Order: sequence, then C-alpha cells, then structure tokens
Amino acid sequence: MESNWAENWFQEKGWTPFDFQKACWKHYLQGQSGLLNAPTGSGKTMALWMPVLMEYVREHPDSWKKPQKNGLQVIWITPLRALAQDIHQAMSRVCEETGLPWRIGVRNGDTGVAERQKQKKSMPECLITTPESLHLLLSQKDHPILFKNLKGIIVDEWHELLANKRGIQVQLALSHIRTLTKQPLKIWGISATIGNLAQAHQVLLGEKQPELIVRSAIKKEILVQSILPDEVERYPWAGHLGIKMIQKILPVIEASQSVLLFTNTRSQTEIWYQKILEAKPEWAGIMAMHHGSLDPAVRAWVEASLHDKKLKLVVCTSSLDLGVDFRPVDTVIQVGGPKGVTRFVQRAGRAGHQPGALSRIYFIPTHSLELIEASALRQAIHSGQYEDQVPLENCYDVLIQFLVTLALGEGFYPEQLFPVIQSTHSFRSLSREAFKWMLEFITVGGNALGSYEEFSKVEIQLDGLYKVTSRKTAMLHRLSMGTIVSDPMIQVKFLTGGYIGSVEESFISKLKPGDVFWFAGRSLEFVQIKEMKALVRRSKKKTGTIPRWMGGRMPLSSRLAELIRSELQKAADHEEDSVELRTIQPILALQGSLSRIPDQKSLLVEKCKSKEGYHVFFFPFEGRFVHEVLAALLAYRISVSNPISLSIAMNDYGIELLSDSPIPIEEALEEDLFSSHNLMEDIYASINESEMARRRFREIAAIAGLVFQGYPGKSIQTRHLQATSGILYGVFETYDPDNLLLEQARREVLNVQMEKNRLENVIDRINRQKIHLLSTSRISPFAFPIMVDRLSRNSLSSEKIEDRVLRLQAELLV
Repeated sequence: MESNWAENWFQEKGWTPFDFQKACWKHYLQGQSGLLNAPTGSGKTMALWMPVLMEYVREHPDSWKKPQKNGLQVIWITPLRALAQDIHQAMSRVCEETGLPWRIGVRNGDTGVAERQKQKKSMPECLITTPESLHLLLSQKDHPILFKNLKGIIVDEWHELLANKRGIQVQLALSHIRTLTKQPLKIWGISATIGNLAQAHQVLLGEKQPELIVRSAIKKEILVQSILPDEVERYPWAGHLGIKMIQKILPVIEASQSVLLFTNTRSQTEIWYQKILEAKPEWAGIMAMHHGSLDPAVRAWVEASLHDKKLKLVVCTSSLDLGVDFRPVDTVIQVGGPKGVTRFVQRAGRAGHQPGALSRIYFIPTHSLELIEASALRQAIHSGQYEDQVPLENCYDVLIQFLVTLALGEGFYPEQLFPVIQSTHSFRSLSREAFKWMLEFITVGGNALGSYEEFSKVEIQLDGLYKVTSRKTAMLHRLSMGTIVSDPMIQVKFLTGGYIGSVEESFISKLKPGDVFWFAGRSLEFVQIKEMKALVRRSKKKTGTIPRWMGGRMPLSSRLAELIRSELQKAADHEEDSVELRTIQPILALQGSLSRIPDQKSLLVEKCKSKEGYHVFFFPFEGRFVHEVLAALLAYRISVSNPISLSIAMNDYGIELLSDSPIPIEEALEEDLFSSHNLMEDIYASINESEMARRRFREIAAIAGLVFQGYPGKSIQTRHLQATSGILYGVFETYDPDNLLLEQARREVLNVQMEKNRLENVIDRINRQKIHLLSTSRISPFAFPIMVDRLSRNSLSSEKIEDRVLRLQAELLV
C-alpha cells in the first residue's frame, strides 16, 4: 500500500521513480541502514524522504491523514544552513500534496528564540538541523524523551562532513542517540561520489553494520568549456588574467537565464562582483553575491530570489556549493582552478540540476597555466577519478566538548558511556587511560589546572553520575559549542544603522579612519571601531582595498596534482590532445627551449641568476601546502652543509629558493637532498614546529572549552585568544607534558597542516625519479609565477607590483 501511495504521487507529478529511489525505499522499509551515492540533481532527497513517510502510512493505515502528536520521527542533518530552506520546501510540498499532516521544522544558528520555544513545547515530526544544533539538543535535560520515538536519521552531504571535526560530532551524536530510541534506528547517509565510499559507509554506520551502498545508475554528463585568452602571455602570472576575460564571459551570462559564478575565495567574490557591475551597471537589480561573511538575511534573500527566478547572476563562493536545488540555474562559471575534482564536479552539478540534464561549466583561468588544470579536470570527470575524504581520528577536543554537553543534559555514567564512544570510528581505539584522563580534565582541570575553579566544569554526584550544576558553566558551554573556529569577526555597520556583514578583525585592524574598502558590493569608508563593531559610511570612490579572509587559498588535492602531472607528460611527449594544452603551446614551447617541460618520470630543477640574486626552482607539482614544508626542508638541508641565507617562495606547481650568493645545489643533490633518512627530524628542525603547534592549539583549546571566544556579536580579539591559549600551552608543557590536547596539537600539525603522509609519498616519488638539473639563461615560464607570488607578498601596492611584473615580462622576452 505504502509503495503505491508514493508511486501515485510521483505519477501525479508526471515523474517515474528511478531504480535507486525504489531501492532506497525498499531497504529503508525493511529497517536497513546504508549510504546513497547519486549525482547532484538526481532526486536524492525524495529517495529517502519518501520511505520515511511510507513507513508512517504503513503503521497508521487508518489515521495517517489526521494530525497527531507523534513527536520527533526523523532528523535530517545538513552541513550548511543554506540547505535547510530548500529541503524544507521539498518535504513540505510532498506532505501538502498528499494530505499527510506532518510538521517539518528547521533548527540551526538562524532559528529564532520563539521558534525554538515552540519546538521545545511540541517537536515537529521532522527536524532539519546541523551537527552543532543537534548537539545543543543533546545538552537539554529532557533530551532522552525527545529522541525516544525517533525512527531515522538522514545525514545529507556526508562527504562534506566525513573528513572534518563536524563529522566526528555526527558520529558521537548518532552513537549516543542509538541508546535512547525504543526501536533500532535507521541511519542513512547521502554522498556525492568520492574515492572512498566504502570507508564513508563504515565511518557513518560502524564496522559491524553490513555494507549497503545504493548507487545511482544516472550518469551526470558534464561539459567543461574553457574560456580561452586571445593571446597567451608566454610569462604568465597568477591572478591577473581572470578579470581581463570579463568581456568574454559577459555574452555567456547574457545568453543564460541564470548563472552561478563560483570563485575560490570571498575576496575574489567581492572583486568579480565589483568588476562585472562596472562593466554592466544595468545589471544592478538582477545580480547579487553570496558568501559566508554576508548578513544571513542577505544570503537568505539571494537564495529565495534564485528560487523565484528574480536574479540573473550570483557571484558566490563554496557557500552555494552543496545541494541547494536552484532549478532555474542553467549555467555555472568557475573562476580559477578549484584545486579538487570533487569540488569542481559539485559546482558543475548546480547547472542542469535535474535528472538527465547536461551540466555545462565554463572555466576561466586566472593565469594561463591554470588551463592545464582544466584539461586535467576534464580527464578526471571522464575517467571517474575522485579524491578520498580521509576521516579524522582521536580528536580529544571534540570528545571533551561532547562529555560536557552530555553532563549539561541528563548527565552520564562513565562505564555506560565508554562503549558508546568506542563504537564510533573516530574513537574506536580510545584507551581506558585516555578516557580517564578526560574525565579528570572536565572535573578538576587535569594535573595543571586543578586550582582554577572555572576549569572544574563537571561534578561527580554521590551515585557516580557526571553532571554540570553551574548555570554559568552551562551558559558559556552552550555559547561555545561547535567545531568551527576562525578568526574573530567584526560586524560592519553603517553609522546610521543597518548591518552589512562581518570581516575578520585582522583586516579591520589595519584600516585607518578615512580608508575606503569594498565589501558586499559597496564602496565603504571606514570611520571607527566602536563596541567591537566597524562603523562605516558609503563612499563614492571607485577604488579601495578588498577584505582578505584567512585560509582563502585552498591546497591542490593529491588526485588533481597527479592528473596535472599526467597532462604535463602529454605535453612533454607532444601529445597535446586538449584545446587547453594546444592553447598554451607558446608557453610550453618557450619552456622547452629554455629548459624542459616537467613530466611524470622526472623532477625538474632549474638554476638561474638574475638582478635579484641566485635562484633555484623545483617543480614537484604537489600543491602549495606540501611545497611549503618541502621548501623549508630543502632550505634547511642546504644550509646545514653550507652556511647561506635563503628566502623561500612557492605556489601549487613549484618552489623557489633565492640567495644573494650562489646556491650549492649540485653538491646538495650529490649529498642526497631528498633523502628519506631522518626526514621528520629534519622537518622539525626546518620549521618552528613548536610555534605551529602553539597556534594549532588555539583551535583545540576553543573546542575543548579552555578559552571562551565571546558572546554573540562581542567576540574576543584574536591577540587575546592567542595569548590566553598560548599561556595554557606553556603551562601544560611545563606542568602537564602528557596532556592529551598537547599531543593532539602536535599530531594535527603533522597530519593535517603538514600532510605528513602526502609529504612522505612525494619524497618517495622523487627518489624514484630522475632529477634534471638545468641552468637557464633567464627565468623560465614555469618559474615566473612562483617568483611573482613572492614579489606580490612582499609588495605594499598592487599597482606597483603590476608595473613591476610587466617590466619583468618585457625584460625576459627581449
């Protein structure tokens, strides 16, 4: 009956259920849990929302059309607040059109107090929420009653959560909620295609759960079309080309009904919005921008306007990457290399967002060499090569936060909770000793903080129950819950009132009264900081700085780096089989005449003398983050044998070492510069590992509740947070050297920041390759962007750096 009910509704809509949707319905109704893998826009929501409703109809055959107080039946977890509106609309539409009187609620950081109170009195049957808001529910005293009738949890966009600390929050919540429900809980994940789907299933559902992955047979056809420059500069440099191609992309936008133009950073979003508006002022009412620092009300308006077909163009960041169902969008534009295959495919899927529709994505290079990335991305899509999303393990800061969260609610008994925690993938190897250390940490502050009352958050009751009794502790913890830690943000407001958005304190602190900056598509004059708010007025000036948000540069994924090296091999073998490689032939030809084209079988090392000094360039093509550590290692190893001062620069493609005296690179290579012997010891000697760990500790301290980041709208300044966490780090180093949070900080520096495994693989690969050391008469085309990147970072004025680069290009082409 319940299957006919769903199929009848599909038939009324003129749809036919896909095989993967029917498979999900069947497995869910049989009480099974699993993972759904289907492309963007193929009907994933209906694949798992329909069986939830079918089950209810089956269990209430005579009364399913009557409103009842069913309590919470299903939780739908999304990584982004922006997803909630669309999912809510889709779910509500089904209920309204079938006459099923279920209520669907949304609970996230944007949910108002009145709606929260309403939910507390009477929970809707379905709650759409985020990992953080779900944990806030777990901190309520009556949360076991809240979850007792729960039948299912669906985790949307699981691939986005899998490899970060929010994914650990999901694991802990699922493991705990399983112990509260009357019946076995059905858990389903929805994931885009990633390289390790089987592991994604295991992390979500546990090792004991039999593998059930439902794969869609729908193949998403993606057409990658590069916007090619009329003339390729044989000495390309990063960033300058994209904006120059605006006139080429305007006709594409004009011919489209609606367009999403993706950039990689919020700063780029601001720049592109400004430049397009200058070129097309008549678009002022039909274009908008969307990024994470804008006022939530503005973002909600943009999303609603896209739904209602009121906007022609939205310039955005990854804030619109995920599965928001903007049906009218027929064109996607990507500015600059997306640095990952999965991210690119996700963005491409925003176009033609319906089953069987073609997704067309236009690629705009920000410098000519990025066309190699476009060619590599097309190859990756054709061959189905996607990145693995590697889950984190033993993040003690998240577990400490979770323990205090449970102690805020009903409290917990350690012996009952330990196996629940161990059932998660992240903490499957948690030892009794480590768990005991964390219990001491939340009750007495551990070995070092026992005399400070504020670190003794949890009390042990006479019966052994761990419970928070302090109202102040409870309030501060609820304000601090979550795992996303960024630089404190400063609200930007007009003098006359009106909230615009927020920028990082580190940017605002550099402004003087009267300085003009562009933000949210407006030219603003900075007036003053008052009560942790940046007060501004409108400016008529056309030029101004653009806010720079930290962490804006994404690293090149290992999968895409491998594919780029494969494309270079084709170029080296003169097998340019893509329009992109043929377009940059002038660069490749000049590179080949001055040096050689890097390939998969060898490592190219170039040395050259210029007016600046003596340069050595290495081209591993392994991404900025790996190159940063590798550059420090190489500089250290060279300077150990030969006292020499070296400056370092790098980009995604290579590394530059520069000195005012000759660099003994031949000698260094003979002494096995890339040796894996004593690799980690040399890396630790080459970088300030202690300072990196100290900075990493700030995030860990915030998540673990050691430092308070401030009240809403009144965040504590970065330098104060860094100072406080730095003091704690020093105290632990001296008085509690076995502190697990110290160990975690060092481990995260090694595995997350320095990408230890990837670095070791790079060293191993280089040791299997032939090294070509070539002297060049002048800087080569592949070396030029690395040098410009260094000049840009050391320059105070963008105008001056552009003039300087143009002069350098002219000199090199003489």
